[in-house]
Amino acid sequence: MKIQKVTEETRAKVYALLRAAFPGSAYEADLVQRLHENGRSLHEWVCLHTNKAIAYLAFSPAYHGKEICGLHLAPMAVAPDFQRQGVGSEILRFALRQEPIRSRPLFVLGEVAYYKRFGFEPCPLPICPFDKNNSHFLSLRNENSDSFIVGYEPEFKTAAKSPGPPGKKRR
Repeated sequence: MKIQKVTEETRAKVYALLRAAFPGSAYEADLVQRLHENGRSLHEWVCLHTNKAIAYLAFSPAYHGKEICGLHLAPMAVAPDFQRQGVGSEILRFALRQEPIRSRPLFVLGEVAYYKRFGFEPCPLPICPFDKNNSHFLSLRNENSDSFIVGYEPEFKTAAKSPGPPGKKRR
């Protein structure tokens, strides 16, 4: 297994992985493809095994108005054949050690018990527009006390419409 930054050459493998990891939803693959096509700033890594993408995660800017206030972790995916084997944990731990990830406030919309293992905590503020009551919205290094709706890149709203919030793994 090798974890590396996503390149032009690995993008098609990432899109295929996202489609396999989220069956019945094109949202995640379409989201990442649109972020790439529109030249959005992403910090993203892919885990390759025998030249196949088996895990992926990305961080994109989180906004307070027009100012960047941190990074959103979304999406994160592991190939079905490699789930529950520690691959997702490995790529996430790797990413959390990288610059600029390791020093920025991070936000994620996902399974609370899973992300708590990595230091994420329930996040009452800012407010996530995709999660009623912020019940699945977590943060790491978030010292924000202002009440505002955290912003995402516009592609999060314009990617293919699918049920469920972006970044939240559906099982």
